[in-house]
Amino acid sequence: MTSLLLRSTFRLCPVKPLFYDVGKWCRAVGLSTLTALISACASIGPSTKLAAPAPVFAPLAFFTGHTVGEGILRVTLSHARRVHVVSDGRVEPDGTLVLIQRVEEGSKPPRERTWHMRDLGGGLFAVSLSDAIGPVEADVAGNRLHLRFRAKGGLGIEQWIYRQPGGDTALNRMVVRKFGLPVASLHETIRQVR
Repeated sequence: MTSLLLRSTFRLCPVKPLFYDVGKWCRAVGLSTLTALISACASIGPSTKLAAPAPVFAPLAFFTGHTVGEGILRVTLSHARRVHVVSDGRVEPDGTLVLIQRVEEGSKPPRERTWHMRDLGGGLFAVSLSDAIGPVEADVAGNRLHLRFRAKGGLGIEQWIYRQPGGDTALNRMVVRKFGLPVASLHETIRQVR
């Protein structure tokens, strides 16, 4: 009966109904869903609401000592995961910050990573990270530290860390891209523990 109704409707109407070709309908819905998911991640990035000329972010001073980060990692087509990061930083005699972090992400085993950061002046920093492939681009403008690097698996990672008034808290906004498309985002609050 339905088949007959569809055939007779098709004969009366010169435009083929969308649901007549289930394959096209599934592709259209799938593409719409994928576009919505990518758009949700794409909205993550630099925040004009968080950016301010002061307090000026001094990353070596902020990350020297003990800091703790708590956040939520959202991965496209997956569930959100809690992220907990404990960091201990020290400045070496040559002025380089060495930051050792213990990262706990959802139910994954904890992992350790190490940052090395040296102030080059003019808001620029020389940075290396054990998770990165190649150098890390880093600069400061006002209360924002901007980091950009490549990671294993062809991932491009970009972070915007905003120091907050009072100076002992920073908000981290990160986006992870694969083939230029956003696939994950992180919202994290980092606090100094003195």
